[in-house]
Amino acid sequence: MADGWGAAVLLGLLVLVGSSVQRLAGMGFALVCGPALVLLLGPGDGVTLSNCAACVISAIGLAGSWRQVRLGRMLPLMAAAACTVPIGARVADRVPPPTLLIGIGLLVTAAALLVIRGIRASSLRGLRGAVAAGAASGFMNSAAGVGGPAVSLYAVNTGWTAREFVPNAQLYGVVVNIFSIAAKGVPHLPAPAWSTTAAGIALGAVVGRSPSDRVTERPARLVVLTLALAGGLVTLAKGLWELWSSGDS
Repeated sequence: MADGWGAAVLLGLLVLVGSSVQRLAGMGFALVCGPALVLLLGPGDGVTLSNCAACVISAIGLAGSWRQVRLGRMLPLMAAAACTVPIGARVADRVPPPTLLIGIGLLVTAAALLVIRGIRASSLRGLRGAVAAGAASGFMNSAAGVGGPAVSLYAVNTGWTAREFVPNAQLYGVVVNIFSIAAKGVPHLPAPAWSTTAAGIALGAVVGRSPSDRVTERPARLVVLTLALAGGLVTLAKGLWELWSSGDS
């Protein structure tokens, strides 16, 4: 990322949008912001910053809803994620940037489509479903910054309501992103970028919270997933272009 306040302000605006969406819809920071952060910062710092910001915004939401957390239901997901986060971090560290962009684009696009369709499968229920969802989510979160859709699919197939899902998803977001940050470290950004990122998170938490009681879940989630789908496709196209350019030179 280039030094200077111009790029830092753009970064802060992206984080503001993602934080607002997550506070509004209960999910979506990484889906909405992840592809844009990857395009702006590169796959390494983009995914890691997405992990950091998603962890903080999840913690802000959890502070007011921790009493509704079902810790026993979440432990299998978090334990499975802890096992696969290091694998995702290792893959992300070894894969060339164009290939990683393609992988991130495919994962985001596929995740958005799966959640939009609300895929139902008996394998995504019970303890087996929790372990499968947690393992997939942990890998995707550390490799591409998008661990939420796998947990969303588990919640849909388990029959959780939005009221049940949101606080548990916030707990999961804090834990899995701490795992991911521990595996990869923090992004290397200049001071202005950290300043605008912090401001974007703080302002987004307020902006997204204020209309949350007036916006129904379904339209809000559709907006999140549409933005995620667009971002995934753009990231995929950039990866394919860079791969083609490097092979052509």
